[in-house]
Amino acid sequence: MFDIDWMSLLLPFAYITVLGGSLYTFSTIYRKRKASENANLEPWFPPHLQRNIYLTLLHMEPEAGQEKAPTVPDSVIRAALLRRAVEDIRRIIQIRTSKQALNTLLQRGSVGDDLNQRFMRAEKEIEEELRDVVTEANALAPGWGQTIFQSANEIAANTMLRTRLDEIESRAAADREWWTKRRETIQKEFMKELDEESTRGSVKGASDDDGVLVDSGTPASTHGGSKKKKGKK
Repeated sequence: MFDIDWMSLLLPFAYITVLGGSLYTFSTIYRKRKASENANLEPWFPPHLQRNIYLTLLHMEPEAGQEKAPTVPDSVIRAALLRRAVEDIRRIIQIRTSKQALNTLLQRGSVGDDLNQRFMRAEKEIEEELRDVVTEANALAPGWGQTIFQSANEIAANTMLRTRLDEIESRAAADREWWTKRRETIQKEFMKELDEESTRGSVKGASDDDGVLVDSGTPASTHGGSKKKKGKK
């Protein structure tokens, strides 16, 4: 039989126990702190108003003095769910367009980790939201979950197009006024250039005429003078 010196093994076991307890405590405190920080971070998106409206219509409570809650037509509930899906499409587009720019800023060190944590949490929330919408759509109408986001995408595209057209129409009057002023300015500048060119042309013509008279008169005067000299002789 081997004799085991338990007293000599007590110190290593105690060291391992203390080290493991310290690491466990540190990891627990760190996770709680990170969870608290993430909970205190500002949401990436504002409150989901369309989702709140849908849940309110779906879970109507009876008013004071009434036993039953008011019945909401299925068409209204479906319309509310469709509007919720449209808002989800808009948020998905915003996340996709912001992701590349955020990654670039993170690589350059221009933004902190808090912004990245907010963005990652928004991605998880939108994924859960999409699954919830599909489940609700299938509960209202079997198979609707497969096509609801296609319809929502078309509605979102039409809404963006109408918004763009409204912006163009609202700027049409201002653009028309600017172009009228610009055209008047161009006409004035053009007429001014024409006047300057005509003035320069008249001055140049007058100087050429004077040069011709001087040249034609000089030989005549010289010839006449020579004749007078010959007469005297």
